[in-house]
Amino acid sequence: MPSSTVENYLKAIWSLQGSLDGGGLVLIGHVAEKLSVTPGTATTMMNQLEKKGLIEYRPRRGVRLKEEGHKAAMQVLRRHRLIETFLVEVMKLDWAEVHEEAEVLEHVVSDRLLKRMDVMLRHPTHDPHGSPIPSPDGKITRDGTAILADCQPGCYILKRVREDQPGFLQWLSDLKLLPGTAFVLSSVNSMAGTLSLTLEKDEEVIEISNSASRSLLVVKVD
Repeated sequence: MPSSTVENYLKAIWSLQGSLDGGGLVLIGHVAEKLSVTPGTATTMMNQLEKKGLIEYRPRRGVRLKEEGHKAAMQVLRRHRLIETFLVEVMKLDWAEVHEEAEVLEHVVSDRLLKRMDVMLRHPTHDPHGSPIPSPDGKITRDGTAILADCQPGCYILKRVREDQPGFLQWLSDLKLLPGTAFVLSSVNSMAGTLSLTLEKDEEVIEISNSASRSLLVVKVD
């Protein structure tokens, strides 16, 4: 099993790669920012990951995962999201507090224990934040979601929350805007930078900022 540091870098590169069209190169500075390290530290690690055959590294241009690096990233991502699900469903922790716990446990949990968690949870496909859980062979489901900030008025269901900061997740809980929630995007005020949503369950109207809505992935309901 790779070290926790290697796993964190591979997971960060995978996450950043997902926001690029066509699997482009991820800038070293973006990796450093995501992991809160200096660009020099990140560059040193890139050289090590390249020697291990986990990434393709082009100096002054960026990096991308190779096949082995992608497999390793999927393994740690599967562990992370299964652990989050276990902590919420079995340990009854709040969804806003499990990310940091999973960040620690993902590097030490055994394959045997992880399989037992998977069976106990009846093989979940998504974690508490709506993110797809990779299969044991590293496949991940693409759910066809759209960023709420890019949507036009209409009926939607919140499928996934990309932000993992506890304060943001608690704010969503207070608004009753959780994965699986149906709502109507009633208006978009581009001048004010806000969106108005009407929750289907109790017809409550809430207003969120454009920046917050960029962390919410939705599917349109016809």
